[in-house]
Amino acid sequence: MDNETYYAPGIDLITSSPPEGGICGNSTECIGYQAFESIVRIVVPIFFGLIVVIGVIGNLLVVIVVVSNKQMRNTTNLLIINLAAADLLFIVICVPFTAAVYAMPVWPFGLVWCKIYQYMVNVTAYASVYTLVCMSFDRYLAVVHPIHSMTIRTERNAYIVISLLWLVILAVNIPMALDHGIIEYEMLNEGRSTCLHLHIGYTKAKVFYACFFTFGYIVPLLSVCVLYGFMLNRLLYRVVPGGGSQSSGEHAQQEARDVHGDNRGGDFYALLAADSSHLSHAARL
Repeated sequence: MDNETYYAPGIDLITSSPPEGGICGNSTECIGYQAFESIVRIVVPIFFGLIVVIGVIGNLLVVIVVVSNKQMRNTTNLLIINLAAADLLFIVICVPFTAAVYAMPVWPFGLVWCKIYQYMVNVTAYASVYTLVCMSFDRYLAVVHPIHSMTIRTERNAYIVISLLWLVILAVNIPMALDHGIIEYEMLNEGRSTCLHLHIGYTKAKVFYACFFTFGYIVPLLSVCVLYGFMLNRLLYRVVPGGGSQSSGEHAQQEARDVHGDNRGGDFYALLAADSSHLSHAARL
């Protein structure tokens, strides 16, 4: 494994070739790095611990409120529950062990959990972002096609979409579990180990991260922007019977009544879920 280089999502570049043949000594550079590393081992787990506490409480509140209120079980809120569930999985399974990577010089959780951990990091990331895309599409149908979409925006169809979303994401990310393992290396005069992508060089790493960036960020972001662009166009330039057009203020009030009905609490819980989601995604960076 000498002079090999490994890459993994969320983990810095690690080389198996230690400084000065594995002997750090008492140089200023090594002492400074050790001091920095000791700070990281304390600060990062504390920060991640706050993410876990706030994220679990926020997402659980969303799930409990929507599940306990039958009147709130519409397509939008079912997608919100799915978003909260994906974030809860990430918070419970991934965040603590990401903190452990920063806190400990070795990976003590075994090969099986290494594969599960890296697999779930990607699964929950894709599940969250594409649930947001589905929520945007649901809002698009409600605003731009409020009448024709009534037969489409049903609970049954929402369950089907959510199920297909998870099945596709779980299947597509299977290679992530197969390609990860425990790498042992030496650094700062001590043996270390971590959970990384196996047998991936610089070129393959660039392709992998380019694909992850494209399908995990660019495609969802563009999809949401396009859908909300259509909604904005509908809200600003809606034509009413008789050939006239409503003012933006009058139409905004009418659209709110058409789309939301009596579900006045929906936006609040959507915002709460989004805030919890953003906290969870901060740990992925």
